[in-house]
Amino acid sequence: MNNQSLQGKRIAFLATDGFEQVELTKPWEAIKAAGAECVLVSPKDTQIQGMNHDEKGDTFPVDQSVHSSTAEDFDGLVLPGGVANPDSLRTCSHSVDFVRDFFKQHKPVAAICHGPWTLIEADVVRGRKVTSWPSLKTDLVNAGAQWVDEECVCDEGLVTSRNPDDLPAFCDKAIEEFAEGKHAQQTA
Repeated sequence: MNNQSLQGKRIAFLATDGFEQVELTKPWEAIKAAGAECVLVSPKDTQIQGMNHDEKGDTFPVDQSVHSSTAEDFDGLVLPGGVANPDSLRTCSHSVDFVRDFFKQHKPVAAICHGPWTLIEADVVRGRKVTSWPSLKTDLVNAGAQWVDEECVCDEGLVTSRNPDDLPAFCDKAIEEFAEGKHAQQTA
């Protein structure tokens, strides 16, 4: 468990219907326990549907619309996976711009499982070392990333992991990067 404090920091969780529930709830719990304010941002205005693999999970209330959110208001970003979630986010220009702006502002970003699909659309993985759910390997390599099959990869403030089994390492590294703050090499 990471003992670093995130007191006074605001972390955005960008998601929409179809996110893998545990990939939102476990990082949320860990980051909140470290002292940060967690904010659920979405292209949807009211609530979003979680998934437990291929079965519906719980619904979660949206705190802020991505249409009225800016990266300037946050200290970091978490992108949960699930197949439908990032596939929808990457077709929403406001979501893609929101993600890209974290990189332009050198702020840490953590993406797990299928979450890097949105990073590809934001064109922020070129030249970066990343991991993901294995089926994204070709997409990430074609987008210019160096893909590796490792539990957790950190490249200058960009944290990526493969699947829910990697959540302990993912959460610890995300908290560490959020605590460190801006990274000069974290850029679009």
